[in-house]
Amino acid sequence: MGAESDRALISVTELADALRAGDDLVLLDVRWRFGEPPLHADYLAGHLPGARWCDLDRDLADPPGPRGRHPLPDPHRLQEAVCRWGIGPESRVVAYDGDLGVAAARAWWVLRWAGLSRVQVLDGGLAGWLAAGEALQQAVPEVAAGTAVVRPGNMAALSAAEAGRLASAGRLVDVRAPERYRGEHEPVDPVAGHIPGAVNLPVAGNVDGAGRLLTADALRKRFAAVADGDGPIGVYCGSGVTAAHTVLAMHQAGIAAALYPGSWSEWVTDPSRPVAAGDG
Repeated sequence: MGAESDRALISVTELADALRAGDDLVLLDVRWRFGEPPLHADYLAGHLPGARWCDLDRDLADPPGPRGRHPLPDPHRLQEAVCRWGIGPESRVVAYDGDLGVAAARAWWVLRWAGLSRVQVLDGGLAGWLAAGEALQQAVPEVAAGTAVVRPGNMAALSAAEAGRLASAGRLVDVRAPERYRGEHEPVDPVAGHIPGAVNLPVAGNVDGAGRLLTADALRKRFAAVADGDGPIGVYCGSGVTAAHTVLAMHQAGIAAALYPGSWSEWVTDPSRPVAAGDG
């Protein structure tokens, strides 16, 4: 992938070796399940050595509102979290979660957006770490305040209007489950359907059976239809969390993509915005 700052993933083996070598790393435990209370108790029960707790809803998003269910965090609040985690200007940050990497990818995107360049996601997450026979710890690390400065705007983000224009050109990807895309089932938002013209590529297709990201070649094939041709590509989901995983997957495949942070939950707050149903 070129320079370290372009490597969005780190393998379990690489991370374990780096920790044993005493490398200066900041690990973020971003375990999260939508609609459930924070999984802080899971963190306390066992986490990767030295990992700090990251609450996605509190640290990586603002409260729900007109900008969607997970709007981008206020830079001042994010700055407080960066200091609490002990992140310095040159820190190498590794985020992981207990699922497919969706929450960790949100951390990767938000911190890169905030101007931190050395941020990676643990490929395979907590399950991959345990499957490799690596240990967890229960001790909560004592962390000196970080000094990195949040400077937002370093990742491409779309407004609703921009997302709509990309959709009309067939270059906006909806990563939700097919039944939500088609408007057959909407468990969260008040309106069902999708942005007219958006292409459905569910996020689960980004990973293999072990929860690791597909190879770059496989990802390029997966995204070939939408990436064919010139012009920007956009990605959205329900609230801008899951879509970050597909932005990361496209990054690994060498494809530049912009996130629509407000996603469907913002789109439907304006009844004048068009809604489509069916297979598109």
